[in-house]
Amino acid sequence: MDRRRRSSLAAGLVLVLLGVWFLVAQWVPGLQTWFSWPLTIVGVGVLLLVIGLLTGVPAMAVPACIVGGIGGLLYWQNATGNWESWAYAWTLIPGFVGVGIVLSGLLGGEIRQSVSGGGWLVLISLVLFTIFGSFFGALGFVGDYWPVLLILMGLLILIRPLFRSR
Repeated sequence: MDRRRRSSLAAGLVLVLLGVWFLVAQWVPGLQTWFSWPLTIVGVGVLLLVIGLLTGVPAMAVPACIVGGIGGLLYWQNATGNWESWAYAWTLIPGFVGVGIVLSGLLGGEIRQSVSGGGWLVLISLVLFTIFGSFFGALGFVGDYWPVLLILMGLLILIRPLFRSR
C-alpha cells in the first residue's frame, strides 16, 4: 500500500475511533467521571503513535512520547494534588523526547544511533530531575549529595570518547 493510501486509512480510522469514543461517552455518563482529563492527553499521545505506525512514519513516536509523557505527569499531579512538582517535573520532558527517539529508531531500523542519542537525553533528563527535585526539597534522599551526580556526569562525558569505535 502506498503512502497516500496509508495516510487516508489512518485519518479515517482516527475519525471513526474518535466518533465512537464521543458517542459512547454521551451514552454512558458514568464513563466521563472514570476517565479523567489527563488520560485524554495520554490518549492523544497514543493516537499520535498509532497514526505514525499506520502511515509508516516512525518519527511520530517523538511527539507521541512527549504528549503521552506530559499527560502521564499531569495524571500523577491531578491524582496526588502535588501541582507544585511542576517546578522540577518539567525536566522530564527531554527524557520523553529521548524515549521517542529510541522508539522511533527501533521502529525505523536505526537502532544504534537512536539508542545512543535517546539514551543520553533520558540520562540528562534524570540527572536534571534529581538536581532540581533536590533544590525544591522533593527528593530528600539526595539532599547534599546532588553535586556527586554532576561529577559522575562529567566523568562519563570525559570517558565516553575513549570507548568510541572509529
